[in-house]
Amino acid sequence: MPSGTRFDRGYIRRVVDDELDELFPHLPAILLDGPKGVGKTETALQRCRTSRRLDTDPDRAIVEADPMIVAQGPAPVLIDEWHRVPSVWDAVRRLVDQGPVGGRFLLTGSPPMTGTHSGAGRITTMRMRPLTLTERGVAAPSVSLRALAAGDRPHLSGKSTLTLRDYVDEIVAGGFPAMRGLPARVLAAQLDSYLERIVDHDLLEAGFIVRRPAAVRSWMRAYAAATATTASWERVRDAATGGIDSKPTKVTAATYSDFLRTLRVLDPVEAWLPTRNHFDRLTGAPKHHLVDPALAARLLGQTSRNLISGQEGQAAVPRDGTLLGALFESLVTLCVRTFAQLQGGRTYHLRTQSGRHEVDLIVETDDGVLGIEVKLGAVPTEHDLRHLVWLSDRLGDDLLDSIVITTGPEAFRRRDGIAVVPLALLGP
Repeated sequence: MPSGTRFDRGYIRRVVDDELDELFPHLPAILLDGPKGVGKTETALQRCRTSRRLDTDPDRAIVEADPMIVAQGPAPVLIDEWHRVPSVWDAVRRLVDQGPVGGRFLLTGSPPMTGTHSGAGRITTMRMRPLTLTERGVAAPSVSLRALAAGDRPHLSGKSTLTLRDYVDEIVAGGFPAMRGLPARVLAAQLDSYLERIVDHDLLEAGFIVRRPAAVRSWMRAYAAATATTASWERVRDAATGGIDSKPTKVTAATYSDFLRTLRVLDPVEAWLPTRNHFDRLTGAPKHHLVDPALAARLLGQTSRNLISGQEGQAAVPRDGTLLGALFESLVTLCVRTFAQLQGGRTYHLRTQSGRHEVDLIVETDDGVLGIEVKLGAVPTEHDLRHLVWLSDRLGDDLLDSIVITTGPEAFRRRDGIAVVPLALLGP
């Protein structure tokens, strides 16, 4: 942590804080980009000496009158909800041009909109997602993703006391800081309110006119049912309408997707298309995920008890495996993406067009790739690991390590070199 940076008591230190420690002293402006409720403002407040809260009338009126006023006051300066006064984006860009000194501005809010200068070279975007298991404090990690990505195949150790039910409870509870620790009924009400606000307020604020709110909700429910699949948009549309004729057009469905991605509510994992010719006929379809599996569970009316008992809920979409397995993969994906980002890694999935081979997650670094499979069981079988073996045969030395993430009790490395890591023990 840089000298002079003090965190408030009760603040949960985030993985992104390590990234800010490393980069912010050298970058003049950073946009913390993520969905509402992930803690962007609270994280920014820990480091800023001046704040402009543009969701309040006084600050918004002042900045609307003179956007360049954000240069006043001791740095770092927080510009919270910057998109409420879009002209402030260009003001920051000009101020950075005038004095490109590190650690000047932290912005929170939506990414730049159409018609806004990108800010490339002046304002660096840093993605922020809901709490990982490490940040939730449910277990102490003993296996570092950074160490696995070093390619040295480190020895693994550590034991976890988490059971399958514990993981299911974490899926349902979610990683939004303000919702942690709420009683089940209160949490359900909060998640419902969060989802309703997306449809009734946030989409409109982003520029999308919602003419049929029920249709948007049905589409989001169908997308939730497609979690961790590469289901076609046509299948998602069918699931949203029960196969009836009055389904949204392809253009409308694509618009839903685009705006919800802009709001960071949808967080799909793009397909890995390597530049080196290791593979034939890879699919380019993204794997569907919401930003937090708790949103998917709530959209589908799922409780911990329902998931444990194997109920699939509403708007079923064809998939391999169970809904619980898909939601667990989504939780793993949230954690892996956050840890990979810290070291500059990029997270993808791999699937051949025939579907014969697929790897749940690919973390690509400048040195090579990690292959990661996700299994709901405690101990993976040989059948579970066949795609990692195939990937190793294809990539050779470009494969830094092979990992299977489980709900099991202990981290270890198999005789064939594959790392077996309970999710609770995985950290940055």
